[in-house]
Amino acid sequence: MRIKSSEDVKALFSINVIVSALGYFVDMYDLLLFGIVRVPSLKSIGVEGDALVTTGVYLLNMQMTGMLLGGIIWGILGDKKGRVSVLFGSIFLYSVANIANAFVKTPDMYAIMRFLAGVGLAGELGAAVTLVSETLPQRLRGYGTAIVASVGILGSVTAALVGDFLNWTTAYIVGGCLGFLLLLLRIRMFESGMYSSIKSMNVRKGDFLSLFTSRRRLFRYLQCILIGLPTWFVVGVLITFSPEFGRKLGLTGPISAGSAIMFTYLGLVVGDIASGFGSQIIKSRKKVVYTFLSMTTLLVAVYLYSYGASPAYFYTLCLLIGISIGYWAVFVTIASEQFGTNLRATVTTTVPNFVRGATVPITLSFTALKGHLDIIHSAMIVGAASLLIAFISLYYMEESYHKDLNYLEEYL
Repeated sequence: MRIKSSEDVKALFSINVIVSALGYFVDMYDLLLFGIVRVPSLKSIGVEGDALVTTGVYLLNMQMTGMLLGGIIWGILGDKKGRVSVLFGSIFLYSVANIANAFVKTPDMYAIMRFLAGVGLAGELGAAVTLVSETLPQRLRGYGTAIVASVGILGSVTAALVGDFLNWTTAYIVGGCLGFLLLLLRIRMFESGMYSSIKSMNVRKGDFLSLFTSRRRLFRYLQCILIGLPTWFVVGVLITFSPEFGRKLGLTGPISAGSAIMFTYLGLVVGDIASGFGSQIIKSRKKVVYTFLSMTTLLVAVYLYSYGASPAYFYTLCLLIGISIGYWAVFVTIASEQFGTNLRATVTTTVPNFVRGATVPITLSFTALKGHLDIIHSAMIVGAASLLIAFISLYYMEESYHKDLNYLEEYL
Protein backbone atom coordinates (compact mmCIF):
# COMPACT_ATOMS: atom_id res chain seq x y z
CA MET A 1 0.00 0.00 0.00
CA ARG A 2 1.34 3.42 -0.97
CA ILE A 3 1.52 6.60 1.10
CA LYS A 4 -1.80 8.27 0.32
CA SER A 5 -2.27 11.37 2.48
CA SER A 6 -0.58 14.22 4.30
CA GLU A 7 -1.49 12.43 7.54
CA ASP A 8 0.60 9.45 6.44
CA VAL A 9 3.55 11.73 5.68
CA LYS A 10 3.14 13.44 9.05
CA ALA A 11 3.13 10.06 10.82
CA LEU A 12 6.29 8.93 8.98
CA PHE A 13 8.12 12.08 10.02
CA SER A 14 6.90 12.09 13.61
CA ILE A 15 9.31 12.71 16.49
CA ASN A 16 9.40 8.98 17.26
CA VAL A 17 10.49 8.02 13.74
CA ILE A 18 13.02 10.82 13.25
CA VAL A 19 14.71 10.52 16.65
CA SER A 20 14.76 6.71 16.40
CA ALA A 21 16.47 7.05 13.02
CA LEU A 22 19.04 9.45 14.46
CA GLY A 23 19.72 7.00 17.30
CA TYR A 24 20.55 4.28 14.81
CA PHE A 25 22.70 6.84 12.93
CA VAL A 26 24.83 7.22 16.07
CA ASP A 27 24.89 3.42 16.50
CA MET A 28 26.29 2.84 12.99
CA TYR A 29 28.66 5.81 13.29
CA ASP A 30 30.41 4.20 16.24
CA LEU A 31 30.47 0.68 14.80
CA LEU A 32 32.42 1.82 11.76
CA LEU A 33 34.46 4.51 13.53
CA PHE A 34 36.37 2.02 15.69
CA GLY A 35 37.64 0.19 12.61
CA ILE A 36 38.78 3.47 11.07
CA VAL A 37 40.62 4.88 14.10
CA ARG A 38 41.89 1.55 15.48
CA VAL A 39 45.50 1.90 14.29
CA PRO A 40 46.15 5.59 15.14
CA SER A 41 44.38 5.29 18.50
CA LEU A 42 46.38 2.21 19.51
CA LYS A 43 49.67 3.73 18.36
CA SER A 44 49.00 6.81 20.46
CA ILE A 45 48.79 4.67 23.62
CA GLY A 46 52.01 2.80 22.83
CA VAL A 47 50.82 -0.27 20.88
CA GLU A 48 53.10 -1.14 17.94
CA GLY A 49 53.89 -3.89 15.42
CA ASP A 50 52.03 -7.19 15.55
CA ALA A 51 50.30 -6.07 18.74
CA LEU A 52 48.20 -3.69 16.63
CA VAL A 53 46.32 -6.68 15.22
CA THR A 54 46.06 -8.75 18.40
CA THR A 55 45.04 -5.77 20.53
CA GLY A 56 42.59 -4.65 17.85
CA VAL A 57 40.95 -8.08 17.86
CA TYR A 58 40.81 -7.97 21.67
CA LEU A 59 39.06 -4.60 21.62
CA LEU A 60 36.65 -5.70 18.87
CA ASN A 61 35.76 -8.84 20.81
CA MET A 62 35.11 -6.76 23.94
CA GLN A 63 32.83 -4.47 21.95
CA MET A 64 30.93 -7.42 20.41
CA THR A 65 30.61 -9.07 23.84
CA GLY A 66 29.15 -5.82 25.15
CA MET A 67 26.68 -5.70 22.28
CA LEU A 68 25.55 -9.29 22.80
CA LEU A 69 25.09 -8.74 26.53
CA GLY A 70 23.54 -5.31 25.99
CA GLY A 71 21.08 -6.72 23.46
CA ILE A 72 19.70 -9.06 26.09
CA ILE A 73 19.68 -6.45 28.88
CA TRP A 74 18.03 -3.66 26.87
CA GLY A 75 15.61 -6.05 25.20
CA ILE A 76 14.32 -7.31 28.55
CA LEU A 77 14.14 -3.76 29.94
CA GLY A 78 12.29 -2.65 26.81
CA ASP A 79 9.51 -5.11 27.59
CA LYS A 80 9.56 -4.55 31.35
CA LYS A 81 10.08 -0.76 31.57
CA GLY A 82 9.16 0.57 28.15
CA ARG A 83 10.67 1.27 24.73
CA VAL A 84 11.40 4.97 25.31
CA SER A 85 13.19 4.36 28.63
CA VAL A 86 15.59 1.99 26.84
CA LEU A 87 16.32 4.60 24.19
CA PHE A 88 17.23 7.06 26.96
CA GLY A 89 19.37 4.63 28.94
CA SER A 90 21.24 3.11 26.02
CA ILE A 91 22.24 6.40 24.40
CA PHE A 92 23.33 7.88 27.75
CA LEU A 93 25.67 4.94 28.44
CA TYR A 94 27.02 5.04 24.90
CA SER A 95 27.66 8.80 25.05
CA VAL A 96 29.59 8.64 28.33
CA ALA A 97 31.65 5.65 27.16
CA ASN A 98 32.44 7.19 23.78
CA ILE A 99 33.71 10.46 25.23
CA ALA A 100 35.77 8.43 27.73
CA ASN A 101 37.25 6.53 24.75
CA ALA A 102 39.04 9.73 23.76
CA PHE A 103 41.01 9.77 27.02
CA VAL A 104 42.12 6.15 27.43
CA LYS A 105 45.77 5.55 28.29
CA THR A 106 46.07 1.75 28.25
CA PRO A 107 44.68 -1.09 26.10
CA ASP A 108 42.73 -2.49 29.08
CA MET A 109 41.09 0.87 29.77
CA TYR A 110 40.29 1.12 26.06
CA ALA A 111 38.75 -2.38 26.17
CA ILE A 112 36.50 -1.45 29.12
CA MET A 113 35.25 1.63 27.27
CA ARG A 114 34.59 -0.35 24.08
CA PHE A 115 32.68 -2.93 26.15
CA LEU A 116 30.51 -0.22 27.74
CA ALA A 117 29.98 1.50 24.40
CA GLY A 118 28.91 -1.86 22.95
CA VAL A 119 26.42 -2.40 25.77
CA GLY A 120 24.98 1.07 25.17
CA LEU A 121 24.75 0.76 21.40
CA ALA A 122 23.03 -2.62 21.58
CA GLY A 123 19.70 -1.12 22.62
CA GLU A 124 19.31 1.42 19.83
CA LEU A 125 18.08 -0.48 16.77
CA GLY A 126 15.78 -2.98 18.48
CA ALA A 127 14.04 -0.45 20.70
CA ALA A 128 13.74 1.98 17.78
CA VAL A 129 12.17 -0.55 15.41
CA THR A 130 9.86 -1.85 18.15
CA LEU A 131 8.66 1.65 18.97
CA VAL A 132 8.18 2.66 15.33
CA SER A 133 6.40 -0.61 14.47
CA GLU A 134 3.98 -0.17 17.37
CA THR A 135 3.25 3.54 16.90
CA LEU A 136 2.72 3.50 13.12
CA PRO A 137 -0.36 1.93 11.50
CA GLN A 138 0.16 -1.39 9.69
CA ARG A 139 0.06 0.29 6.26
CA LEU A 140 3.12 2.42 7.18
CA ARG A 141 5.27 0.05 9.29
CA GLY A 142 7.64 -0.92 6.49
CA TYR A 143 8.13 2.69 5.42
CA GLY A 144 8.93 3.76 8.98
CA THR A 145 11.50 1.07 9.68
CA ALA A 146 13.09 1.68 6.25
CA ILE A 147 13.59 5.34 7.21
CA VAL A 148 15.18 4.30 10.51
CA ALA A 149 17.54 1.81 8.85
CA SER A 150 18.55 4.01 5.91
CA VAL A 151 19.31 7.07 8.07
CA GLY A 152 21.24 4.77 10.40
CA ILE A 153 23.43 3.39 7.62
CA LEU A 154 24.37 6.98 6.69
CA GLY A 155 26.05 7.08 10.11
CA SER A 156 28.63 4.66 8.73
CA VAL A 157 29.34 6.93 5.77
CA THR A 158 29.66 9.89 8.15
CA ALA A 159 32.11 7.92 10.30
CA ALA A 160 34.27 7.24 7.24
CA LEU A 161 34.42 10.96 6.49
CA VAL A 162 34.97 12.05 10.10
CA GLY A 163 37.65 9.40 10.61
CA ASP A 164 39.56 10.73 7.60
CA PHE A 165 39.44 14.40 8.52
CA LEU A 166 39.60 14.46 12.34
CA ASN A 167 42.02 12.87 14.77
CA TRP A 168 40.77 9.83 16.65
CA THR A 169 40.13 11.59 19.98
CA THR A 170 37.99 14.28 18.34
CA ALA A 171 36.09 11.67 16.33
CA TYR A 172 35.11 9.83 19.53
CA ILE A 173 34.11 13.07 21.27
CA VAL A 174 31.93 14.01 18.28
CA GLY A 175 30.13 10.66 18.62
CA GLY A 176 29.54 11.17 22.33
CA CYS A 177 28.26 14.72 21.83
CA LEU A 178 25.87 13.52 19.13
CA GLY A 179 24.52 11.06 21.69
CA PHE A 180 23.93 13.76 24.29
CA LEU A 181 22.14 15.92 21.70
CA LEU A 182 19.86 12.96 21.05
CA LEU A 183 19.03 12.80 24.74
CA LEU A 184 17.58 16.30 24.50
CA LEU A 185 15.49 15.38 21.45
CA ARG A 186 14.20 12.23 23.13
CA ILE A 187 12.45 14.23 25.84
CA ARG A 188 9.64 14.74 23.30
CA MET A 189 9.26 11.05 22.39
CA PHE A 190 6.11 9.20 23.44
CA GLU A 191 5.58 5.56 24.44
CA SER A 192 3.66 3.21 22.15
CA GLY A 193 -0.01 2.76 22.98
CA MET A 194 0.32 -1.02 22.65
CA TYR A 195 2.96 -1.17 25.35
CA SER A 196 1.21 1.38 27.59
CA SER A 197 -1.93 -0.77 27.56
CA ILE A 198 -0.07 -3.77 29.03
CA LYS A 199 2.46 -1.97 31.26
CA SER A 200 0.38 -2.35 34.42
CA MET A 201 -1.08 -5.73 33.49
CA ASN A 202 -0.04 -8.83 35.39
CA VAL A 203 1.55 -10.59 32.39
CA ARG A 204 5.04 -11.93 31.86
CA LYS A 205 7.12 -9.31 30.07
CA GLY A 206 10.62 -9.61 28.65
CA ASP A 207 11.06 -13.27 29.55
CA PHE A 208 14.19 -13.96 27.48
CA LEU A 209 14.52 -17.56 28.68
CA SER A 210 11.01 -18.33 27.42
CA LEU A 211 12.44 -18.17 23.90
CA PHE A 212 14.25 -21.42 24.68
CA THR A 213 11.55 -23.27 26.63
CA SER A 214 9.13 -23.65 23.72
CA ARG A 215 10.15 -25.39 20.50
CA ARG A 216 7.79 -23.22 18.48
CA ARG A 217 9.09 -19.95 19.93
CA LEU A 218 12.71 -21.07 19.57
CA PHE A 219 12.13 -22.02 15.94
CA ARG A 220 10.61 -18.60 15.18
CA TYR A 221 13.46 -16.86 17.02
CA LEU A 222 16.17 -18.77 15.16
CA GLN A 223 14.46 -18.07 11.84
CA CYS A 224 14.59 -14.34 12.58
CA ILE A 225 18.33 -14.57 13.25
CA LEU A 226 19.31 -16.91 10.43
CA ILE A 227 17.76 -14.92 7.58
CA GLY A 228 20.23 -12.14 8.43
CA LEU A 229 23.41 -14.24 8.15
CA PRO A 230 24.29 -13.31 4.52
CA THR A 231 24.45 -9.61 5.39
CA TRP A 232 27.36 -10.11 7.75
CA PHE A 233 29.03 -12.72 5.55
CA VAL A 234 29.23 -10.02 2.88
CA VAL A 235 30.43 -7.28 5.27
CA GLY A 236 32.63 -9.47 7.50
CA VAL A 237 34.33 -11.45 4.72
CA LEU A 238 33.93 -10.06 1.19
CA ILE A 239 34.17 -6.38 2.06
CA THR A 240 36.48 -6.46 5.09
CA PHE A 241 39.03 -8.56 3.16
CA SER A 242 38.41 -6.85 -0.19
CA PRO A 243 42.11 -5.90 -0.70
CA GLU A 244 43.08 -9.60 -0.37
CA PHE A 245 40.30 -10.66 -2.75
CA GLY A 246 41.41 -7.98 -5.20
CA ARG A 247 44.97 -9.32 -5.27
CA LYS A 248 43.80 -12.93 -5.66
CA LEU A 249 41.46 -11.97 -8.51
CA GLY A 250 44.29 -10.13 -10.25
CA LEU A 251 42.50 -6.80 -10.46
CA THR A 252 44.21 -4.12 -12.52
CA GLY A 253 44.80 -1.93 -9.46
CA PRO A 254 44.88 -2.09 -5.65
CA ILE A 255 41.66 -2.06 -3.63
CA SER A 256 41.13 0.12 -0.55
CA ALA A 257 39.09 -1.53 2.20
CA GLY A 258 37.84 1.91 3.27
CA SER A 259 36.51 2.67 -0.20
CA ALA A 260 34.94 -0.80 -0.50
CA ILE A 261 33.19 -0.28 2.85
CA MET A 262 31.96 3.18 1.88
CA PHE A 263 30.46 2.00 -1.44
CA THR A 264 28.88 -1.02 0.26
CA TYR A 265 27.23 1.10 2.92
CA LEU A 266 25.99 3.59 0.35
CA GLY A 267 24.38 0.62 -1.39
CA LEU A 268 22.86 -0.46 1.91
CA VAL A 269 21.05 2.89 2.18
CA VAL A 270 19.47 2.34 -1.25
CA GLY A 271 18.66 -1.28 -0.42
CA ASP A 272 17.04 -0.42 2.91
CA ILE A 273 14.75 2.11 1.28
CA ALA A 274 13.94 -0.19 -1.65
CA SER A 275 13.25 -3.25 0.52
CA GLY A 276 11.22 -1.39 3.14
CA PHE A 277 9.11 0.53 0.64
CA GLY A 278 8.89 -2.51 -1.64
CA SER A 279 7.50 -4.71 1.14
CA GLN A 280 4.71 -2.18 1.66
CA ILE A 281 3.91 -1.83 -2.04
CA ILE A 282 3.72 -5.57 -2.79
CA LYS A 283 2.30 -6.30 0.69
CA SER A 284 4.80 -9.03 1.56
CA ARG A 285 7.94 -9.16 3.69
CA LYS A 286 8.93 -12.66 2.53
CA LYS A 287 8.79 -11.95 -1.21
CA VAL A 288 11.05 -8.93 -0.78
CA VAL A 289 13.60 -10.88 1.27
CA TYR A 290 13.52 -13.72 -1.29
CA THR A 291 14.26 -11.17 -4.02
CA PHE A 292 17.15 -9.59 -2.13
CA LEU A 293 18.66 -12.95 -1.12
CA SER A 294 18.53 -14.02 -4.78
CA MET A 295 20.28 -10.79 -5.79
CA THR A 296 22.92 -11.41 -3.11
CA THR A 297 23.52 -14.95 -4.39
CA LEU A 298 24.03 -13.73 -7.96
CA LEU A 299 26.27 -10.80 -7.01
CA VAL A 300 28.44 -12.85 -4.63
CA ALA A 301 29.07 -15.26 -7.51
CA VAL A 302 29.97 -12.36 -9.81
CA TYR A 303 32.27 -10.90 -7.13
CA LEU A 304 34.17 -14.17 -6.69
CA TYR A 305 34.65 -14.60 -10.46
CA SER A 306 35.67 -11.02 -11.31
CA TYR A 307 39.15 -12.01 -12.48
CA GLY A 308 41.19 -9.21 -14.05
CA ALA A 309 38.53 -6.54 -13.49
CA SER A 310 39.29 -2.88 -12.84
CA PRO A 311 39.01 -1.23 -9.39
CA ALA A 312 36.14 0.92 -10.73
CA TYR A 313 34.24 -2.24 -11.72
CA PHE A 314 34.99 -3.77 -8.31
CA TYR A 315 33.73 -0.74 -6.36
CA THR A 316 30.57 -0.70 -8.50
CA LEU A 317 30.11 -4.34 -7.56
CA CYS A 318 30.51 -3.41 -3.88
CA LEU A 319 27.76 -0.81 -4.32
CA LEU A 320 25.43 -3.38 -5.93
CA ILE A 321 26.17 -6.01 -3.27
CA GLY A 322 25.41 -3.37 -0.64
CA ILE A 323 22.00 -2.84 -2.24
CA SER A 324 21.38 -6.61 -2.30
CA ILE A 325 22.00 -7.01 1.45
CA GLY A 326 19.91 -3.93 2.17
CA TYR A 327 17.00 -6.00 3.37
CA TRP A 328 18.21 -5.21 6.91
CA ALA A 329 15.23 -2.90 7.46
CA VAL A 330 12.76 -5.64 6.49
CA PHE A 331 14.70 -8.28 8.42
CA VAL A 332 14.42 -6.34 11.70
CA THR A 333 10.78 -5.45 10.95
CA ILE A 334 10.00 -9.16 10.51
CA ALA A 335 11.55 -9.90 13.92
CA SER A 336 9.32 -7.26 15.55
CA GLU A 337 6.23 -8.72 13.88
CA GLN A 338 6.82 -12.34 14.86
CA PHE A 339 6.25 -11.96 18.63
CA GLY A 340 3.68 -10.46 21.01
CA THR A 341 3.91 -7.04 22.68
CA ASN A 342 5.17 -8.50 25.97
CA LEU A 343 8.19 -10.12 24.25
CA ARG A 344 8.62 -7.92 21.17
CA ALA A 345 11.39 -5.60 22.40
CA THR A 346 13.41 -8.56 23.74
CA VAL A 347 13.32 -10.27 20.35
CA THR A 348 13.78 -7.18 18.18
CA THR A 349 16.75 -5.99 20.25
CA THR A 350 18.55 -9.31 20.58
CA VAL A 351 18.08 -10.57 17.00
CA PRO A 352 20.22 -7.95 15.16
CA ASN A 353 22.90 -8.17 17.85
CA PHE A 354 23.07 -11.96 17.55
CA VAL A 355 23.35 -11.58 13.77
CA ARG A 356 26.20 -9.13 14.26
CA GLY A 357 27.76 -11.61 16.68
CA ALA A 358 27.47 -14.31 14.02
CA THR A 359 30.30 -12.48 12.24
CA VAL A 360 32.66 -14.28 14.63
CA PRO A 361 31.80 -17.90 13.61
CA ILE A 362 31.49 -16.81 9.96
CA THR A 363 34.98 -15.28 9.90
CA LEU A 364 36.45 -18.14 11.95
CA SER A 365 35.01 -20.66 9.47
CA PHE A 366 36.42 -18.63 6.61
CA THR A 367 39.91 -18.42 8.11
CA ALA A 368 39.86 -22.13 9.04
CA LEU A 369 39.02 -23.09 5.46
CA LYS A 370 41.78 -20.78 4.20
CA GLY A 371 44.24 -23.16 5.84
CA HIS A 372 43.20 -25.81 3.31
CA LEU A 373 41.78 -23.90 0.34
CA ASP A 374 42.46 -20.58 -1.37
CA ILE A 375 40.61 -17.42 -0.34
CA ILE A 376 38.12 -17.64 -3.23
CA HIS A 377 36.95 -21.20 -2.59
CA SER A 378 36.84 -20.62 1.19
CA ALA A 379 34.50 -17.67 0.63
CA MET A 380 32.38 -19.72 -1.77
CA ILE A 381 31.76 -22.43 0.82
CA VAL A 382 31.00 -20.07 3.71
CA GLY A 383 28.85 -17.84 1.52
CA ALA A 384 26.88 -20.75 0.07
CA ALA A 385 26.23 -22.12 3.57
CA SER A 386 25.00 -18.79 4.95
CA LEU A 387 22.74 -18.19 1.94
CA LEU A 388 21.30 -21.70 2.02
CA ILE A 389 20.52 -21.40 5.74
CA ALA A 390 18.85 -18.02 5.12
CA PHE A 391 16.69 -19.37 2.27
CA ILE A 392 15.56 -22.39 4.30
CA SER A 393 14.74 -20.23 7.34
CA LEU A 394 12.75 -17.81 5.20
CA TYR A 395 10.80 -20.63 3.54
CA TYR A 396 9.40 -21.82 6.88
CA MET A 397 8.77 -18.31 8.23
CA GLU A 398 5.26 -16.90 8.61
CA GLU A 399 4.35 -13.94 6.40
CA SER A 400 3.87 -11.01 8.78
CA TYR A 401 2.92 -8.04 6.56
CA HIS A 402 -0.79 -8.13 7.43
CA LYS A 403 -0.25 -9.00 11.10
CA ASP A 404 -1.94 -6.95 13.81
CA LEU A 405 0.76 -6.38 16.43
CA ASN A 406 -1.62 -5.66 19.29
CA TYR A 407 -1.47 -9.11 20.92
CA LEU A 408 0.35 -10.88 23.76
CA GLU A 409 2.74 -13.80 23.56
CA GLU A 410 1.11 -16.82 25.15
CA TYR A 411 3.16 -18.96 27.53
CA LEU A 412 2.06 -22.58 27.62
